[in-house]
Amino acid sequence: MIRFEDKVVIVTGAGSGIGEATAKRFSQEGAIVVLTGRNTDKLKRVCSELPSSKALVIQTDVTDRESTKNMVDETVRHFGGIDILVNNAGMYRAGDLLSLSLEEGDQVLAINLNGVTNCSYFALPYLLKSKGCIVNNASVSGLGADWAGLHYCVAKGAVVNLTRAMALDYGSRGIRVNSVCPSLVLTSMTERFGDEILHQFNDRIPLQRAATPAEVAAAITFLASEDASFINGVNLPIDGGVTASNGQPHFN
Repeated sequence: MIRFEDKVVIVTGAGSGIGEATAKRFSQEGAIVVLTGRNTDKLKRVCSELPSSKALVIQTDVTDRESTKNMVDETVRHFGGIDILVNNAGMYRAGDLLSLSLEEGDQVLAINLNGVTNCSYFALPYLLKSKGCIVNNASVSGLGADWAGLHYCVAKGAVVNLTRAMALDYGSRGIRVNSVCPSLVLTSMTERFGDEILHQFNDRIPLQRAATPAEVAAAITFLASEDASFINGVNLPIDGGVTASNGQPHFN
């Protein structure tokens, strides 16, 4: 299945987990993939598995506007435009309002929320030209609250509503904006929890297991494709039935 032949796709946080799986899935479907993130070693490892003529690594800190603008400018210089932006970069830090410092809370908000607005701001002029689309990585923790992750819930909740607002603002101009809202996903971040905690999470998911990064990547590429041409402003749960069962949301 080749849905993205020579489409230029930016994937933030592409060095591991969902971002890595997403970059690979787009590449398998013919896209030119720009892999961005802060850790160039991880990005280069992923890039080495993609066709060299259709992949580019650009070190980027999405919380830094100059860095983000440079990433967009470099993409356009190399490939002439942008067709799809996947705002995937994010982080999780456990804690309630008082257990994290204000600076730690600001960092969670900066990466998970400001990173999305920064990348979207600089990419939008080119997406308007290509009639492209944006897919954000939100979370079921943005659809409802979760314990011991206040700043993450706040940031992802903002991404959920940002997705809706941008879909309204730019749909008439040919740009679709959607998000995926994963629950527990088997990434390096969640693997640190240990088997006992992961088992507790799995017990609360109707499918009784976590998602794989590839399963989330499949949803992202669907939303970015022409197969989803009339889907706009949707925050799609990828959660094994957690939200359908009125269960407690979990972070990705």
